[in-house]
Amino acid sequence: MIVRIPFIFGGFRWRFVGLVLATSACVATALAQPQYPNRPIRFVVPLATGGALDIASRLFGQKLSDAFGQQVVIDNRPGAGGMIGAELAARASPDGYTLMMASISHTVLPSMHKKLPYDIVKDFAPVSMLVSFPFLLLVHPALPAKSVKELIALAKAKPGQINYASGGNGSTAHMAAELFKSLTGINVVHVPYKGTAPALIGFLAGETGLAFYSVSATLQHVKAGRLRALATTGERRSPSLPELPTVAEAGVPGFETGSWAGVLAPAGTPKFIVAKLHGELTRILQLPETRERLAAIDFEPVGNSPEEFGAIIRKEVIRWAKVVKESGAKLD
Repeated sequence: MIVRIPFIFGGFRWRFVGLVLATSACVATALAQPQYPNRPIRFVVPLATGGALDIASRLFGQKLSDAFGQQVVIDNRPGAGGMIGAELAARASPDGYTLMMASISHTVLPSMHKKLPYDIVKDFAPVSMLVSFPFLLLVHPALPAKSVKELIALAKAKPGQINYASGGNGSTAHMAAELFKSLTGINVVHVPYKGTAPALIGFLAGETGLAFYSVSATLQHVKAGRLRALATTGERRSPSLPELPTVAEAGVPGFETGSWAGVLAPAGTPKFIVAKLHGELTRILQLPETRERLAAIDFEPVGNSPEEFGAIIRKEVIRWAKVVKESGAKLD
């Protein structure tokens, strides 16, 4: 039996037909999208194990694995200040199965190298900045400095005789020290290592006297007396070490720095995959157990949108280009 819709209801009829067609299009689009994820995800960490970026990657990687029911494999690819891992991720298939945990150092590298094998802005699709965190200004116990002012005085009395460690050229620890040098007028010598973990091992062994590291990487050593913390680099004092002043409070006005950890996918990754990853990661950030773990190591949750994260990356590239130029930082 055929039921005809009278012509007088033509407006309603065409609206009804339009609704059916739109609904059908949405269903077709959903059906056309493959189930994601349906196999393991590789999470590239462009630094060695043991650093803040590695710690963040393992925390969120495990949570993603639990949520998706698929293994998230942490793939540490240290070297060249983060360039090796970043190039690998940039050239991966844009299918959502290769992600990278980026840090602020990836916005510094364009100013330190005339030509990179990738473009941090054009070759990646931002997902979200997950956390931000300050550093600690640390000295080896063999260095007779108990405060920031004493450290500055000692460095000025012995120009070029105190070394500082970093995980590589262009790393966040490198730039923090260069900013400190620029604002205090001291002359300390950069010793770049192939990653945060080997740099920390050398620092603990007394190969260097000074360094900037995250709370997550060094708190146990500070509490055990193997390293001495003089100040925190953030705008506020560290919840883990509230007795420490900020570097600015300790006599270096204008000094404030730190880092962040955020997820990038290769450029061209489908928007529905980026959206799904963003939604899951921001959900994980809201979990009480996640926030408790982050607070214990001075990680501040962020969870911004892909658009906001992309804007921050572009601004940071410009900001660090200015810092590199003004500080005279160079490859060692």
